[in-house]
Amino acid sequence: MTPFYDFAIHLYSLGVKIASLRHEKARKIIDGQAVTMQRLKKELSPEGGYIWIHAASLGEFEQGRPLIEMIRRNHPDAKILLTFFSPSGYEVRHNFPLVDAVVYLPFDTKKNVRQFLDTVKPRMAIFVKYEFWGNYLNELKLRGIPTYIISAIFRKSQPFFKPWGGEFRKMLTYFTHIYVQDEGSRELLAGIGIKNVTVAGDTRFDRVTDIMESCVEIPQAAALTRDASLTIVAGSTWPPDESYLLPCFNAHPGMKLIIAPHEVNEERIAAIESQLNRPSCRLSTATPEEAAKCDCIIVDCYGKLSSAYRYGNIAYIGGGFGVGIHNLNEAAVYDIPVIFGPHYHKFKEARDLIKCKGGFSFSNKEEFDAIIEPIVNDKKLREQYGKNAGNYIKENLGATRIIYADIVGR
Repeated sequence: MTPFYDFAIHLYSLGVKIASLRHEKARKIIDGQAVTMQRLKKELSPEGGYIWIHAASLGEFEQGRPLIEMIRRNHPDAKILLTFFSPSGYEVRHNFPLVDAVVYLPFDTKKNVRQFLDTVKPRMAIFVKYEFWGNYLNELKLRGIPTYIISAIFRKSQPFFKPWGGEFRKMLTYFTHIYVQDEGSRELLAGIGIKNVTVAGDTRFDRVTDIMESCVEIPQAAALTRDASLTIVAGSTWPPDESYLLPCFNAHPGMKLIIAPHEVNEERIAAIESQLNRPSCRLSTATPEEAAKCDCIIVDCYGKLSSAYRYGNIAYIGGGFGVGIHNLNEAAVYDIPVIFGPHYHKFKEARDLIKCKGGFSFSNKEEFDAIIEPIVNDKKLREQYGKNAGNYIKENLGATRIIYADIVGR
């Protein structure tokens, strides 16, 4: 890569180190990277031969997980290394049992890259969706190590497609093969001369189906919804989402609500409780008998949301008034319509769900009311929208098998 890129990486790493003095997330990155090489030398075989899979954060891990599981299922002796850049992935999945080691990926400096690859000696590298680190990709190419990116999606607004984006376009040439989610991404890449591309789809569809098939019962949710005619499950919500959702819940006495805020802490839980006009309880402390007497359960713990959607007739997915909506497919797989805020355009599944009338977006109260009232009041309409959402998931299964057969199974 150019000296300008190297300078930018060093500047970025310095910025994170300075930020770590005040911010916990940055501190975790710095502390985690500080022990990466020590851990790799201790935990990995010196012979190398690892399948290296890199996920930026937890969301990308969930996309890569179906491939990891398929590799482990079919090749129980395979050596797999998983790396993260963000604490949101590492802190949750650092004990993931299907890989040999989980570490933070060091910053993309030439020195770090060479030291990392000399230690790991990967036989292939797989990046999930995003993360284009030029020095890693260049060195992998120079060493002849097959390198892939899976479930990738490209938009015209990205720097690869800008007149000034030559440095970014160069990174794409380092991949052995690129597996994209849709035809639009393939066409964009073809327009800049990148032809080693396959439209395989998105492995998240396979993942949410696996989750649905292995979901666990939540006794409190079962008790809450046992005699309910309508239940909304709201996942990963933020205060702007709740400003629409909670008044709607308060105004519909026959409606039940299961709400899982994106951030779980006492301040957020108490803020939700203060806006409710009807009986509620917290999942972590309520018994099923107590939940049966309530109209709302607040999910105040992690790891329950994906199973909670099974109890809903409608899903509200948060994040649409911030940087972007959270996981729509996790709810749609249960054959229920999904509702979300306006910041969805960079998410293909959101655009597709809107197109097939399985998902609905709004920007203000008038639009929210126009969407929610017909779905709440018309059971047949609600069920049809839910069927549309579920069919969309079913029609997009199979990406993991395509990728596995091409890069691992042969």
